[in-house]
Amino acid sequence: MFNHNMTFGTLPAFFKNRQLAVMAIFVSFMALIGTIIAFWLSWIVGVLWVLLVVIAMFVFFDTLRRIGRDTEHYIASLSYRINRGEQEAVIQMPVGVLLFNENYEIDWVNPYLQQFLADTNLVNKQLSVANDVLARIVMGWNTEEQQTRLAWLGRQFEVQVQPELHAIYLMDVTETSKVVKAYEDGQLVIGIISLDNYDEVTERMSDSEISALRSYATSAITDWMMAHDIYVRSLAADRFLMIGYREGLRQAENDKFNLLNEIREATSAQNTPLTLSIGISYHEDTIEAIAQGAQTQLDLALGRGGDQVVVKGSQADARFYGGNTNPMAKRTRVRARVISQALTELMTQADNVMVVGHQRADMDSIGAALGVRRLARMVGMDAWVVTNNDVAKMHADMQQLHQELMNEPRDAEALINEEAALNLVTPNTLLVLVDHSKPSITESPALLELLPDRLVIIDHHRRGEEFPENSLLTYIESYASSTSELVTELFEYQPRKAQGLSRIEATTLLAGIQLDTKSFTLRAGTRTFDAASYLRSVGADGNLIQNFMKDTMADYRDKSHLIEMVKMHGDAAIVVAEDDVIYDSVVVAQAADALLQIIGVACSFVIARRDAETVAISARSTGTKSVQIIMEQMGGGGHLSNAATQVKDQTTTEVAETLRELLTASREEVE
Repeated sequence: MFNHNMTFGTLPAFFKNRQLAVMAIFVSFMALIGTIIAFWLSWIVGVLWVLLVVIAMFVFFDTLRRIGRDTEHYIASLSYRINRGEQEAVIQMPVGVLLFNENYEIDWVNPYLQQFLADTNLVNKQLSVANDVLARIVMGWNTEEQQTRLAWLGRQFEVQVQPELHAIYLMDVTETSKVVKAYEDGQLVIGIISLDNYDEVTERMSDSEISALRSYATSAITDWMMAHDIYVRSLAADRFLMIGYREGLRQAENDKFNLLNEIREATSAQNTPLTLSIGISYHEDTIEAIAQGAQTQLDLALGRGGDQVVVKGSQADARFYGGNTNPMAKRTRVRARVISQALTELMTQADNVMVVGHQRADMDSIGAALGVRRLARMVGMDAWVVTNNDVAKMHADMQQLHQELMNEPRDAEALINEEAALNLVTPNTLLVLVDHSKPSITESPALLELLPDRLVIIDHHRRGEEFPENSLLTYIESYASSTSELVTELFEYQPRKAQGLSRIEATTLLAGIQLDTKSFTLRAGTRTFDAASYLRSVGADGNLIQNFMKDTMADYRDKSHLIEMVKMHGDAAIVVAEDDVIYDSVVVAQAADALLQIIGVACSFVIARRDAETVAISARSTGTKSVQIIMEQMGGGGHLSNAATQVKDQTTTEVAETLRELLTASREEVE
């Protein structure tokens, strides 16, 4: 019997390979056939054939044996090298490895990570002792999560966790982070600076005073920008171009662009209050796109009232700085005349006109809508105000208005619902949005979707980042008290022979102005009183306005109940209503207005449930603080002294907690 290396006493190793085994069997079979044939021919031939076959079989099987042995040796060697390589990689490669047990205690630290720990020994210590952030990452690890960035030991690591192995891998990406940061810091930034009210301030100045003011503004802007490594160059008397890098922009943002305050305060002390607006863009594909973005952001800043900075990258939301002061009125009657003529021309070229206000319409929204409808009727166009509100669910003032419209022959068909409007609309219909510019709060999203390129916007709220792209005409004046005031001025430039405003239309427009100015006590300028005077002259009914302003007994009780729940947060009055009670939006707004009458209250916020999914906030201020900025941070918007927002899928208590955090952060920034 041969041993296993030289004989077939045991199955040769190569038989474990199926292909080699089949080949060996085939060769043996052919040898056997050949032997039979050889002996059939001659016993001498048979003996010689057998000797030849034995020698050949010995050589063949020995060769197969050596092949099998070499293959096994190669596999064993490769396996060893792989295992050794894995071990060396864990120990030597620039990847930190931590092994921990079920109690989140560290069992082992590989040499690469230990070199950053120096003499610190983490073995047998809790992960939280090593790094609290790392411990939270490991304990809350989601298998779908790819990697998490961690700053530790003066390095930047990408963290990968294998919970089943109780292993943490820390890929050192410090150098990569430096390259990325250098790339980000070197991104080109372009901005355009505008002196908002330069023409108005210098209108009555002498040449020497104008020169001194412009010299101061240029010097202040240049010095501040150079301190932040930003190049600035004058383009015109009231316009500057700024060019820099992201690093300089970050420095400017960290300073909250206090250049705005410096120039405003310095010029106000000289009775020449000058304000700036800046639009900044970065991270676009081309220089042309960056420059166009800067102009877009400047337009947004000016549309929001000026005295602020808007910064936006291609992949980031717009960031706002400043805007803490009331916008100064600078619109002219020339602009009102141009808008009136342009609107009339658009109306005469349309098949018909649809006027849409914002959701949960108030007197300003419905008054402006009725006014625009009358402008269309004065030039012979069919026009309607589109509203989806159920009369039975409207607030008392809207119900009274609806009844008055039904009693007025000229206005009985003024209001239609969205379904009726969709049956009347044509590709050449003109759609007019009043008292809002955000598509998300429009009363008729279906019409806006059908007519995105046949759009006119008339609004007095500060423009937000959400804005229709292709409007034919945009008339946004945040300096105006109300949209009703803007619409009223347009009537002064219409043909006198045309049949003008009806009694109910004039009354509703005046009620809108009175509502938004809190009976002419807030944001009421000379143009506001001129508009009110015009409306009274064409038949606005003061007694009817008083009836519109009255509350039902239930609404009065709800408003009083909300006011009773007020709590102070600094100089902010906050009301958090019950989460299981739905309050009327008008009642909530009235409660917010009433809280401003309390001594020591600079701003007020009333938080109440609007419906089963929505919690709303009505925010008001006396003008010393901007509630608009706070509401924008919560997804809303409005004016410096009058703003609101709506939050989905949260309780009133949760919304109130978010509001308090924002108020605290805002106060800390000021301090």
